[in-house]
Amino acid sequence: MCEKKIGYISSKPSNKIWWITFAILCGATFVTRYYKVLDPDHVCWDETHFGKMGSWYINRTFFFDVHPPLGKMLIGLSGKLTGYDGKFPFEKPGDKYEGARYEGMRLFCTTLGALIVPLTFLTVWEMTKSLESTVIGTMLLLCDVGFLTLNRYILLDPILLFFMSCSIYGAFKVRTLTDEGLPPFSTRMLSWQLYLGASLACTVSVKFVGLFVVLFAGLRTIADLWNVLGDLTKPVSLTVKHLIGRTFTLILWPTVLYVLFFWIHLAVLTKSGNGDGFFSSGFQARLEGNSLFNASAPKNLAYGALISLKNHRTGGGYLHSHQHLYPSGVGARQQQITTYTHKDENNRWQIKPYDKEQVEGVVFVRSGDLVRLTHAQTGRNLHSHRERAPITTKHMQVTGYGEDGVGDANDVWKIIISGGKDGDEVQTVKSKLMFVHYLQACVLTTTGKQLPKWGYEQQEVSCNPNLRDKNALWNVEDNIFDDLPKVSFESYASGFIERFFESHAVMFQGNAGLKPKEGEITSQPWQWPINYRGQFFSGQSKRIYLLGNPIVWWGNLVFLVVFFIIFIINSIRDKRAEAFGKPLQGGMTRDLLNAAGWTFIGWALHYVPFWTMGRVLYFHHYFPALVFSSMLTGILTEYLLLSIRSYLSPELGKTVYHSILGLIISTTIYSFYLFSPLAYGMSGPLGHEANSTMYGLKWMESWEF
Repeated sequence: MCEKKIGYISSKPSNKIWWITFAILCGATFVTRYYKVLDPDHVCWDETHFGKMGSWYINRTFFFDVHPPLGKMLIGLSGKLTGYDGKFPFEKPGDKYEGARYEGMRLFCTTLGALIVPLTFLTVWEMTKSLESTVIGTMLLLCDVGFLTLNRYILLDPILLFFMSCSIYGAFKVRTLTDEGLPPFSTRMLSWQLYLGASLACTVSVKFVGLFVVLFAGLRTIADLWNVLGDLTKPVSLTVKHLIGRTFTLILWPTVLYVLFFWIHLAVLTKSGNGDGFFSSGFQARLEGNSLFNASAPKNLAYGALISLKNHRTGGGYLHSHQHLYPSGVGARQQQITTYTHKDENNRWQIKPYDKEQVEGVVFVRSGDLVRLTHAQTGRNLHSHRERAPITTKHMQVTGYGEDGVGDANDVWKIIISGGKDGDEVQTVKSKLMFVHYLQACVLTTTGKQLPKWGYEQQEVSCNPNLRDKNALWNVEDNIFDDLPKVSFESYASGFIERFFESHAVMFQGNAGLKPKEGEITSQPWQWPINYRGQFFSGQSKRIYLLGNPIVWWGNLVFLVVFFIIFIINSIRDKRAEAFGKPLQGGMTRDLLNAAGWTFIGWALHYVPFWTMGRVLYFHHYFPALVFSSMLTGILTEYLLLSIRSYLSPELGKTVYHSILGLIISTTIYSFYLFSPLAYGMSGPLGHEANSTMYGLKWMESWEF
């Protein structure tokens, strides 16, 4: 694909035209985003989660979530500053706010979502210095009704996308300054690098998918350093200086900020909440209102004590039982044994010698002892036998068996202190314990697998013949025994560093184990680029449906394929030119193709990894990739128009160029007008009914509006 070099094509717009264009797009952005922003005035979709978490920050109540804390802290802060008292329950979608001051939180998220559009404008301009490609790429995001819908509610997505857009803009601003030869330690260079580092830290601190943009910025930085090193007119020491500067501003500085956000998170959430049970006993000892906070218990464990056992698996729960039996066909129909991450009376067990109901005086439990554990509420003994576990069939079933503590020989367990020796006394919290079945020679463990509804979706407990099972460690948490002196749990409480790393271990495990809830609409990565199915945000009289503008999404998909073809053709052409000793062609089109290549990399980094994930996935996971694909479409449109124009006479080329630009912009705006009810609310008949306002726009059977 050869091209003629024509000077007027790459001419830059006047400063006045640039500012007028930017102002018009900003104005259109804020008008479309704030229009009906407080309507509907009820809880929409995941506002039930993130509004509730904002309330917990205001009330300083600890909770567990699979995402880092910054986005939720900002939601809570915006609510606090605008008069929200943190008392609205956010129980379920559709609940009316009824006087609760939710407006500040929704407007805050909407504002950050609106700022993504001007940031995209600045980014594409920084990459291309082409106003046409900048306008098209920005218009695609501005006119996408899905992007509009996602960024108008109390959600993490507008916050994530805002900081991600800040990061992309910062990465290309730093590239521009590097190409201009700005000294590595100049105030301007360091300021922009600090901005980029802060943006990266904030992105990751909202959701872990922010790591994708960190990787993108890392690749961009490597390219910058490679270009500096490849400039033979500059000393190698200049590259070293750039490397040192970026080590501090793009690695150490973001790390400090990330840790600081977690410190604030843990400093604010000081009160016990419903997420305590996911964390270790030492972690819980720091939470006001938790049974371990300012509590005391005997240092050592004695026979007859009433105890709870917490599993050492990350996010592990308490050994638990209840009156319900395993269903027929699932091993023996005996009482269920599970782990449960919340505290209740069904987590209590009494520890006894294996051969008697009680002992005289105080007798300490020691490593190597044979014991029985009797469930305090039901009187059943912890029991195992040669029946398969309900899910992990290579393990043996663990049940509750017997009456009032009287069972059989399969109730006997050998207690072993990990890292200790026979005869060592078992200590509260500190001792890591294994319970080895005396007859079956298997170890009590939790697999972390969720039981079906008959097990109340609690976690499976089994007996593993592999005694090296790393999840077979337990510690005594509650230790109720009145005949022994008590010591304070303060000595067991975790410090900040321990809680920081434990929080991450629990979050990573929670993320990996996310499963769809009953009736929940999930999706697969192949469905996202084709806009296969949306998601209802509000299903009442005011229906809001998250679905991409099909003109934008399908256009982006076509241009992704076109870019790949153009890239292959140009690579072959450049290789042949190099082989024949011909100079490679440069100019505006090469710069555009290079910029398109970076947006393609950004799209791939934010989309391809989802194909490898085993966790539950949702349609909204594609929207970070949409930002890159929209920029790519804008850039590649300009590239193709310039290529076509280069084959035509100046007058005809100019006419064709501006006609196609006008057609693209007008089509995009009109498609927004057609599909905007999806974002602003639909009422009346559904889209497939002839008298519906959306009749004729249901272009795919999988669309549910």
